[in-house]
Amino acid sequence: MKRAGPLRFALTAALLGLAPLAGSQDYGAPPGAGGSDAKPPDAEQQSQRRSWGRKGQEGGWAKREDSMDPRTAKRYAEALEHLQAERYDECEKALGKLRLRGLNALERAKVYRTYAFVAYGRGDLARARDYLEKALAEEGLPLEDQAQARFQIAQLYLAEESWTDVVSNLEKWFEIVEKPNSAAYYLLAIAHYQLEDLDAALVPAQKAIDIAEEPQEGWLQLLLALRLTRKEYQQSVPLLEELVRLYPKKTYWIQLSTVHGALGNYSEALVPLQLAYTQGLLTEGAELRRLAELMLFLDLPFRAAEVLSKGLGENRIEPDTRVYELLSNSRIAAREYEEAVGPLGRAAELAENGDLYVRLAQVHLQREKWAEAVEALVNAIDKGELGNPGDARLLMGIAIYSQKQPRQALRWFREARDHTETRDEAKVWLQHIGRELQTG
Repeated sequence: MKRAGPLRFALTAALLGLAPLAGSQDYGAPPGAGGSDAKPPDAEQQSQRRSWGRKGQEGGWAKREDSMDPRTAKRYAEALEHLQAERYDECEKALGKLRLRGLNALERAKVYRTYAFVAYGRGDLARARDYLEKALAEEGLPLEDQAQARFQIAQLYLAEESWTDVVSNLEKWFEIVEKPNSAAYYLLAIAHYQLEDLDAALVPAQKAIDIAEEPQEGWLQLLLALRLTRKEYQQSVPLLEELVRLYPKKTYWIQLSTVHGALGNYSEALVPLQLAYTQGLLTEGAELRRLAELMLFLDLPFRAAEVLSKGLGENRIEPDTRVYELLSNSRIAAREYEEAVGPLGRAAELAENGDLYVRLAQVHLQREKWAEAVEALVNAIDKGELGNPGDARLLMGIAIYSQKQPRQALRWFREARDHTETRDEAKVWLQHIGRELQTG
């Protein structure tokens, strides 16, 4: 079963970014899949996709030219010339002149490998694999060439996303080579991941990182995906720090912040978001809101208000109830009550119920703007669906009483007394106004 998601890059990365095989001389590997950066002969006229060898070397087809019978070597060299010129029909004709029964194991293995290269050049991957298997079955190739052929088979299965076959051939390859390279461990991890065997993928994915001088981005991404899937957040932190250091993209800054948040390290969660913001990487409204929320949570209301105000001014944040409320809460927490009124009023207008009008009234009461508080509370009651209806009545009574209208305030305190949440406080106000009116 193929695994989709954030690691769909894996196949392309494996095909285009693998390092040279350990112990190989880099001939005989499909280009971009285990070979070096050296170009085949006459590269400007040839397709690199089909070039599996280099002129003057037999493409890993044997260590020593003189290991062949001179007559056989001559005909074989003719076949190689045709292969390197991509004259596949002529190459096969030249190989056909060699009587396989009369060849030794090494010679037959080399011929089968050449047939494999021809098949690969024609795009027949299945036939190429079959010939490589025949070459290995001869048991005549040097050890390093056996390893290279086995790795090529794994890569051919990779091209078809036959992950079980990729795993089995890579495991055979690991048995042969003394010092496997990082790319091979990465490829094995990818195959296990695609088979949804995350436990099996973890060890080679970690090994690829451990032995690499500077791990490739895709390798770090794979190990990170495995760690996050397993909810191993603590182990994910150094991976994200490495990604941020080597490949400072917005995604990694945000992920690093998110992981710290999942660990409850909110101060550490703020740092990468703040750094990304300073670099101008946070451009989406949700990102800016997250930064402001984190700042407000960490008691940095003034900075939170600055982020929100700038985002709104640059039209990066959609002006809705939530953001206006967040901005007003930031202003209130910073004790900037005057600046809080505007955004809170807009939030109240856009809200579905009257609760934010109650909140606006509280700000007006804090500013001793009694008339504005009354107006806000009237809007709150008219809009309805209040979470605490008694609170609106109690505040209305306070606002009216503060305007030296105690008799008019009595009505609202009586209504507040009818609600459980405000009953006791309303009774205190009613007793106070009663004594005041008696003595007045």
